[in-house]
Amino acid sequence: MKFLSKNGKGLLLCLGLAIPSCILGKMFPVIGGPVFAILIGMVLALVVKKKEPFEGGVKFTSKKILQYAVVLLGFGMNLEVVMETGKQSLPIIICTITTSLVIAFVLHRAMNIPEKISTLVGVGSSICGGSAIAATAPVIDADEEEVAQAISVIFLFNILAALIFPALGAAIGFSTTSGDAFGVFAGTAVNDTSSVTAAASTWDSMYHLGSQTLDKAVTVKLTRTLAIIPITLVLAVRRVKKAENQNGEKVSLKKVFPFFILFFIGASVITTVAVAAGVPIESFQPLKELSKFFIVMAMGAIGFHTDIVKLVKSGGKPILLGMACWVGITAVTLTMQHFMHMW
Repeated sequence: MKFLSKNGKGLLLCLGLAIPSCILGKMFPVIGGPVFAILIGMVLALVVKKKEPFEGGVKFTSKKILQYAVVLLGFGMNLEVVMETGKQSLPIIICTITTSLVIAFVLHRAMNIPEKISTLVGVGSSICGGSAIAATAPVIDADEEEVAQAISVIFLFNILAALIFPALGAAIGFSTTSGDAFGVFAGTAVNDTSSVTAAASTWDSMYHLGSQTLDKAVTVKLTRTLAIIPITLVLAVRRVKKAENQNGEKVSLKKVFPFFILFFIGASVITTVAVAAGVPIESFQPLKELSKFFIVMAMGAIGFHTDIVKLVKSGGKPILLGMACWVGITAVTLTMQHFMHMW
């Protein structure tokens, strides 16, 4: 009862933001539910003057429910299938992730972009958009405005990729009789699942390939998602070392260790073992959908905590960073696919 009295109003608010956002996200998949939730949350924040009654539940949603969403994400991953079909794209995935993180680090130094925003944009661009940002934010202790800034940047280049990449693939000569080449391209160069799906589905529709491209792209995307594990662990260790260097005191890794990532791994293992034992992968679909809904709820909470005026004023440098990461990833993907004779 104490939990509900403290957090109930905020949780209901976030639930109320999430439901229409999910509906709009399904109507406009290129934009996606999380972006609608942030936008509606920011607009609502301008209208609601007394935010104190909602603070407890909004904070719980933006922190804890965001972590629960990452854990549930693991139930959508059959590790055996992902690793088997993702081997072809693994070298490309490693190179694109490295490229994005290096660009983010260099521009963070060169353009004096805040470190946490640079990290979120670099990780979000290279791994899996909103899901990667959701996993990384609590590890580096990013606040709501930093998360909203990173999500907004990722959203912009998601839309551009979904609109431009099918035409680009046709222009440079990807095979139109097989979805493999464009599937790998979409799976490695587009950051968020909604836009990966949109771009791959467009290619399938253009050349009447059924779901060849989509199946390939989603599998490659799931392989990328596994990079959440080492990235968050490295960032946790780095945070401890940085705190120790700044304060001169020993900091416990246990305090910043992303334990929810262990549950994410456990969920993936459960799915893998269950599928191997004959359980249909579709049985885990409700948990995957709940993961997506929790992310939308959390983004609504983050939007409600975000100063939209400040977000717009400070948006220039992060957008340039996002563009640099996007262009770098695209160039590396195309170059490596060419040398690997995929097109």
